[in-house]
Amino acid sequence: MTAPSPSLRHAAPDSTMNSLGFAKPPAQTRVVVAMSGGVDSSVVAAMLAAQGYDVIGVTLQLYDHGAALAKKGACCAGQDIHDARRVAERIGFPHYVLDYENRFRESVIEEFADAYLAGATPVPCIRCNERVKFRDLLETARELDADCMATGHYIRRFDGAKGAELHMAADPNRDQSYFLFSTTQEQLDFLRFPLGGLASKAETRALAAQYGLAVADKPDSQDICFVPNGDYASVIEKLRPGAADPGEIVDMDGQVLGTHRGVIHYTIGQRRGLGIGGLGDPLYVVRLEPETRRVVVGPKQALATRIVPVTEVNWLGDEPLAGEIPITARIRSTRPPRPAILRATGDGRAEVELLAPEEGVSPGQACVFYATEGSRVLGGGWIAHRRGG
Repeated sequence: MTAPSPSLRHAAPDSTMNSLGFAKPPAQTRVVVAMSGGVDSSVVAAMLAAQGYDVIGVTLQLYDHGAALAKKGACCAGQDIHDARRVAERIGFPHYVLDYENRFRESVIEEFADAYLAGATPVPCIRCNERVKFRDLLETARELDADCMATGHYIRRFDGAKGAELHMAADPNRDQSYFLFSTTQEQLDFLRFPLGGLASKAETRALAAQYGLAVADKPDSQDICFVPNGDYASVIEKLRPGAADPGEIVDMDGQVLGTHRGVIHYTIGQRRGLGIGGLGDPLYVVRLEPETRRVVVGPKQALATRIVPVTEVNWLGDEPLAGEIPITARIRSTRPPRPAILRATGDGRAEVELLAPEEGVSPGQACVFYATEGSRVLGGGWIAHRRGG
């Protein structure tokens, strides 16, 4: 490996606690950095190495290497593995590539297909963080005798009075808290997010240039790495041949308005591409019924939802989840949190009452909980089914 330049190896100042929260020198603190090959995780690795930490880079190969080489805008693909390796060689720390293709398919891709066929709109990036990056990779980091694992996510971790807390990123435009709500308390204790306090992505790219990284101007990866061009339906059809059966498009009274090619081609709130124009007021997809192969459409006001049941709740609050808790809730990654009331209903389930109705609440999406004041993330859950109110 190429030896690091002197400018990249200045030691952090000696103090009781190092910058990662350990009472020992950086050189005695081992950090596994989850490296996707993009600019964010590359900067994290370079930054920690520059501070004198014992850095080990790990990149996951999540799907077919040959196919990945030809796919632009993907995460953990062939070119990204190469880029991560180049960063490790440039800075001078060990780098490993782990083949997680089978785990990724079983834990993320298969469920993605089944969820779509069940009429949901899944978020596989959250499942990837939950079941692969923050579970299996974190376990690998422990096996490497790491003190912690660092990632390039834009989110913050603070040491609170009752343990580690998860907080939104300083830059609201880069905040990734929606995709990390399922991070458990145990995982949070072990994780570090060095970029969460940066004011903008421009700062990250400036650091990459400062460290001499070739990925400084590399474009951001697209959200779903295994879905080319955002064409979910084609991926589902390949994974589940023949599963996309045609059916009827009906209004809320059950009147047939037309036909469709399969429920996998539709999402809650969709208006375009229904093929039922000329009926007066615009119609939107308000419900998917995969068991009857029906797409139910209605007026925009039919999308309004106040009560949102959630499952697989991950709670990160200081006190037990009980009674009624005022929160703000985010039901889509592109929307700001809205005032709500959270009620536990038992067995990992809860009910979120939105104080003002939201449109396009879709099963399979995440509902993320935030404190009513400040930036703290209190956890979240998966939207189970939609109810009006």
